[in-house]
Amino acid sequence: MSSVDGGDRADLTARAKIRNAAVAHFAREGFQRPNLRAIAATAEVSAGLVIHHFGSKQGLRRACDEYVLGVLVRRARDARPGTSPDLLREFMSSPETYALHVRYMVRAVEEDSAAGNTFVTTLVEETETIFRAGIADGSIRPCADPRALAVLNVVLSLAMLTMAPPLTRALGHEAFGAEVLHRMAVPTLELFTHGLYTDGTLLKDAEAARNATENAREQERTERNV
Repeated sequence: MSSVDGGDRADLTARAKIRNAAVAHFAREGFQRPNLRAIAATAEVSAGLVIHHFGSKQGLRRACDEYVLGVLVRRARDARPGTSPDLLREFMSSPETYALHVRYMVRAVEEDSAAGNTFVTTLVEETETIFRAGIADGSIRPCADPRALAVLNVVLSLAMLTMAPPLTRALGHEAFGAEVLHRMAVPTLELFTHGLYTDGTLLKDAEAARNATENAREQERTERNV
């Protein structure tokens, strides 16, 4: 099993080797199955050294959570207009690393853990910050609910990564990579830049339904307080 940092293992500290090995095990096998001996063997260190650096498997898990979250937050902050070529180069420079981090995150979200909640909440908050800044400087159109739009953007962004194999095959490609990302870039930006529908009928219907629901709830609250 290769190191998940994409670099030369000899250049890593023992702590980093252990952490990276644990990220790979947790991403591929889940958080319960891997034991410290297996992780130590992958990192080419002793099990005692794992305990020395992290105290326990739970301590190692916390360190992995913090590390992967830090990587994802940095990528979220870098995902601003004009930076997509840099992100593409980063992905292509170490696709296995990128995939492992995403798989790790998905497992954390699936188990509804505190770490999974932190992953999603942080990505949404970072995206919302980017959107609000864009609205303020005029590069992004104003919207009714920037927070909900941020959630939608995170869902769309993660879907391509978490469902990469079947979506890649649906596009007629054999492997997820630069060709798939380039092909998806134009329709994605078309959708974000120009929209999809030619008139506002569906939007008006959705807004009317939302307003009716809110009015009904407000009426219920008023009646309860009478």
